Amino acid sequence: MIKMILRKPLITEKTSKLQEKNNQYTFLVDVCANKIEIKREIESKFGVSVKEVNTVNYEGRKARVGRFFGKKSDFKKAIVTLAKGDKLDIYEQA
Repeated sequence: MIKMILRKPLITEKTSKLQEKNNQYTFLVDVCANKIEIKREIESKFGVSVKEVNTVNYEGRKARVGRFFGKKSDFKKAIVTLAKGDKLDIYEQA
């Protein structure tokens, strides 16, 4: 079974500022993926060198539709710092 590690790039105002200021890019990744797998995937897919990977786990919040209660999906966010001089063109990849 092939595990899809990178789900999609996360593009918001805050991530755009991180991109310009610190050369950091943000991705939604598989909940089970670790930092080493994320680093390998980014380096092989985009051909850049990754300096650092930070991850944040988010627990899905409770949701209600009418009288029914449920839960949104859990997700994981990875903030990837690239080496100086490397760039990603994620706007075309998204």
